[in-house]
Amino acid sequence: MRNASRAAWAASLAGAAAWAAGSVIAAAPAPATVTPPPYTAEEESLYDARYRQLQQSFFSGLGAETYDPLEAVPGARRYRALPDAGPSQRRIDPAALEAARAYAERNRSSALLVWRDGRLEQSAYFGGAAAPDVVASKSLAKPMTAIAVGRAIALGRIRSLDQPVADFVTEWRGDPQRSRILVRHLLDMRPGLLPQSSTAIEPTHILNRAYLHPRHDSILVHDYPLTDEPGSRYEYSNASSELVALVIERATGRRYAEFLSREVLQPLGAMGGTVWVNRPGGLAHSGCCLMLPPESWLRLAVLLLEDGRWQGRRLLPQGYVAEMTRATAQNPYYGMGVYVAGRYTSRRGWLNPEREPEARRVLHSEPYLADDLFLFDGNANQVVYVIPSRRLVILRVGGNPPRSPDSEWDNAFLPNTILRGLLPD
Repeated sequence: MRNASRAAWAASLAGAAAWAAGSVIAAAPAPATVTPPPYTAEEESLYDARYRQLQQSFFSGLGAETYDPLEAVPGARRYRALPDAGPSQRRIDPAALEAARAYAERNRSSALLVWRDGRLEQSAYFGGAAAPDVVASKSLAKPMTAIAVGRAIALGRIRSLDQPVADFVTEWRGDPQRSRILVRHLLDMRPGLLPQSSTAIEPTHILNRAYLHPRHDSILVHDYPLTDEPGSRYEYSNASSELVALVIERATGRRYAEFLSREVLQPLGAMGGTVWVNRPGGLAHSGCCLMLPPESWLRLAVLLLEDGRWQGRRLLPQGYVAEMTRATAQNPYYGMGVYVAGRYTSRRGWLNPEREPEARRVLHSEPYLADDLFLFDGNANQVVYVIPSRRLVILRVGGNPPRSPDSEWDNAFLPNTILRGLLPD
């Protein structure tokens, strides 16, 4: 989930009304509030407590969310850190690495990792952070949903990206609109579901309930509004990504945490962590709230850089990464779970590009110096840049960078600084 400021704290709750323009489905329900469904008094009480806690955290200035309960996502049994580049193996100018490190440090980062062609050339941690510490990933979890789907396709549990979601969310069979939502639509933000915004803070709003309720899976399936024709429009929606956990569990018969552990993290030799579930034994939040150490996020990026292979073993179908990094006509900067370089724009947002206020968009002071760059991009400008042509991955995680009239996070600085510092092989 993304949190812009205390004034816009409702955006982190996903509070939103439907967008008014475009190919809206005639008579599609898009209520500002919903009548509480017949959940138990205990479930409603827990929802209210979560809502109040998150509201208080934002207005107190702490801006921190509490995830409870958590489910373990075990990593590799025999973990080995990625190798560091020795003096004779370095292929990045030390001055460029130092400039990147200094930029990360003054922007409230907890970690900066720079990987080049098999080795780490920079491993910097700040503010007492250490390599095993997990990152509250927010929307860094969205690329993981695409990787999970790709792995399920490779295992034959999902036929293809164009398989109807209703094959797994069988409650949607027979629905003339929801039955047309494809698996790829959940990943590229085009299922037609009610999008994000920051217009409402009331606890009865459907998007708040779809995020915080202990039965958020049922709310997503039964109560969540469809506002556009599936496939017709890009609209950033946490609900799209949250449904992936349900698809994975029904497609594989395995819990989302266990699937990520056995089929993704352990084959990568990565450290594990935890994921927020809506209730004990309930559904994981796949659109956010996956806590892993920085190096584990880096390994996911290297997997994609290597076209879905890890140390010679293919984990994702051939050509799947190309699908992930292909933008749609509705948003030239978003593929499936990842953002792509696209045509240069000084401000790139994450909501519908036609309607997002410019003040909320991320600054790019210059074009990326590599056309094939793509990135994981989460709350607080937590980013993982992947540049296959240069065999380069750059990760920055941490808190919200400070912002003032003369200081703002520049999404082009880290990759372009490192790219300019590449030494001849």
